[in-house]
Amino acid sequence: MALVNFILFITSLFFLVRSATYAMRYSAKLAKFFHLSEFVVSFFIVAVISTFPEMTVAIVSALEGVPEFGMGTLLGSNITDLTLVLGLVALFSLKGVRVKSEILKEDYRYLLLLLFPVMLGLDGRFSRLDGVLLVAAGVFFFLTLSIESKMFRRVYNHRDRSTLMKNLVLLVISLAALLISASYTVKFGVHFAEDIQIPPMLVGLVMISIGSCMPELMFSLRAVRTKHDEMALGDILGTVITDATIILGATIIISPFSFQPLLIYVTGFAMFLAGLMAVLFITSGKILTKKEGLYLLFFYIIYLITESLVNNLI
Repeated sequence: MALVNFILFITSLFFLVRSATYAMRYSAKLAKFFHLSEFVVSFFIVAVISTFPEMTVAIVSALEGVPEFGMGTLLGSNITDLTLVLGLVALFSLKGVRVKSEILKEDYRYLLLLLFPVMLGLDGRFSRLDGVLLVAAGVFFFLTLSIESKMFRRVYNHRDRSTLMKNLVLLVISLAALLISASYTVKFGVHFAEDIQIPPMLVGLVMISIGSCMPELMFSLRAVRTKHDEMALGDILGTVITDATIILGATIIISPFSFQPLLIYVTGFAMFLAGLMAVLFITSGKILTKKEGLYLLFFYIIYLITESLVNNLI
C-alpha cells in the first residue's frame, strides 16, 4: 500500500507543479497587459502566483486537520528557494546574478520577517493570534515596499487585447486544477507518511517543498538567461516572504496547532540562516557569484542531512 500511495502522491505533485506553472504564466501575461513594471511583476505578481502550490497545500492541510503538514511545506519551500533554487540560478546564470536594485542591496527587513514565525513558534504552538500577527506583518511589508517600488521604472510596452479573455479563462482553469491537485497531494502525502511511519511535517519539508519550488526555479532560470536578473531575485524573495508570513498566518488562523518544538527549532533556524546567507551574498557586491551559489547548495545538503537526523530523534 505504501508504494501505491507514493505513486499517487508523486502523480498529484506533478499535476500540482504543472498547474502552478500555467497559473503563473497566465497571471504574468495579464500583469504585462496592464503595463506593470518588471519589479512589480516579479516581486508582487509572479512571486505571489509562485506560492500557489504551497498556499493550496497549506490551506487544504489546515481544512483537513493536518496543518503541520502545510507548515512543513511552507518552511521547507522557503529553505529550498533560498538555497537550492537561488544556488542553481547563480550556477546556471551567464556570469552570476546581477544585483541592481537598491532595495535588494540594503533591505534587511527580509531577515526580520523570516525570524518572526520562528519566534512565535518557540513554545511549540501557533495560536490564531500568531496567525493574525503574521498576516498583518506580511501585508504591511508588501504595502510599504509597493510605495518604494516607484524606483523600478522599466515597464512593458506590449499590449494584446485580443488575448485578454483567453488568458483570464486559462488562468481560472489552471487555478481549479491547482486546487484539485493540491487536495490529492495532501491526501496521499499524509497516507504515505503514515505507511512509512514518518511525521507528515517531514514529508512537507522535503518532498513537497522541492516540487512546489519548481515554478520559481523555472521562471528564475529563464529570467537570468535572458538578462532579467532582477526579476529572478524578486520572484524568489517575494515568494519566501509571502510563504513565511501571509500564507503561514492564514493556515494558522484556519486551524491553530501544536507541533514538536525540536522541528521548528531546526527548521526555523535553518530558514533564518539560509535567508541570512542569501542577503549577505546579495548585499556583498553587484553580483551573486557562481561560487556563492555553490555555498547555498552545500547549505541545502547539510539541511537535508540535519532534518533526517532530527526525524530519527523524534
